[in-house]
Amino acid sequence: MTYFFFIIKSALEDFRRSKMQTFLTSLGILIGVFAVVTLTAMGLGLKKYISDQFDALGTNTLFVAPGKLLESGGMGASSLLGNRFDLKDLNSLKRVRSVKSITPLSSKSGTAKGTKKSEFSTIFFSSDAFFDISGFEIDKGRFFDKRDVDKRTKVLIAGPKIAEKLFGSINEALDKKVSIDNVSFTIIGVIKSKGGGGFGGPDYDSYFFGPYTTGFIFDPDKKFIRFAMKTDENINIATVKEEVKNAMLKRYKDDEFSIVEPTEILSVVNGIFGILNLVLVAIASISLLVGGIGIMNIMYVTVSDKTKEVGIRRAIGARKNDILFQFIVEAVALSILGGALGLGLAYIGILFVQPFFPAYMDVTSVTLALGVSSAIGIIFGVLPARKAANLEPVEAIRYE
Repeated sequence: MTYFFFIIKSALEDFRRSKMQTFLTSLGILIGVFAVVTLTAMGLGLKKYISDQFDALGTNTLFVAPGKLLESGGMGASSLLGNRFDLKDLNSLKRVRSVKSITPLSSKSGTAKGTKKSEFSTIFFSSDAFFDISGFEIDKGRFFDKRDVDKRTKVLIAGPKIAEKLFGSINEALDKKVSIDNVSFTIIGVIKSKGGGGFGGPDYDSYFFGPYTTGFIFDPDKKFIRFAMKTDENINIATVKEEVKNAMLKRYKDDEFSIVEPTEILSVVNGIFGILNLVLVAIASISLLVGGIGIMNIMYVTVSDKTKEVGIRRAIGARKNDILFQFIVEAVALSILGGALGLGLAYIGILFVQPFFPAYMDVTSVTLALGVSSAIGIIFGVLPARKAANLEPVEAIRYE
């Protein structure tokens, strides 16, 4: 044990004497570990965010959309070009006994003009059931209700982000007018923050929500992009899907619509991002390879610099294994140093992005990062270490 600490102390003394060389040698490992840990943390955060969003919908939620959304594990072409639904479809699905509540969905994007400034935004038009189905909560004001839907009132519920951008604060947004495409609406409520945006999915905080009947102002054909529904919890979801499918088959062919559970969407999304994350980590790992090659090169230089020292140690009784161990320890120490610095930098970076994105590190990624760093030191340190260990004592002492 004393010998081991002696080797460690000797390595640290060498690093102290050549600080810049030590830092530059560890830089490749530092960058590689930083990139791998950061990308892994982003992937974990994204997965958690998506799971939380779908968990909020519950297990008794279904979506009906045009085309085959999950065809062959991805989005089928017909989903982009498929039929859009209408009021007949809505009324047909309302008659399905296992469907407790249903909302149609349509949208309109454009420049929303408020009292402070204008912002590009989107209005989602739905029924009053949408807020319960999607797990929305009101922060200020109220949701629109069935009377608003029946009377086609020009009212909107605002997300907190768009309310602050257009009016300065969510309190100021209540009862104010906002116009989109020269159509004026009154804001009657602001929802609590749902988050999202970017890779995290739709940014509900930046959207408006209005009665679907009012949305017919922008769409005289009265079409919907999809339906969302809550089903009877006492009825098996497979049975509900079959009933909904039979209702839709009265007007459409089987490949013209999809009935999707949130868990199915979650599985596909996680699969896509899982593959993407592996690709990004593989690309980032190239830095680790480059760092390993750098360590091997610098260890060869170290062997040359210490040739006479190695010869003297061999002459006074040091074994080949002692010399081999010394240089492998130095290579591993360089790798762990770079790994620790990369890990610390990644932690700081993750703390910086957490207010905007739910990235986080777990024990597995930390252990893996330090384990990989150590492995790189061993793998790329073996050849230089063997070269040092195989030096003949007499030749090494005479080396200049």
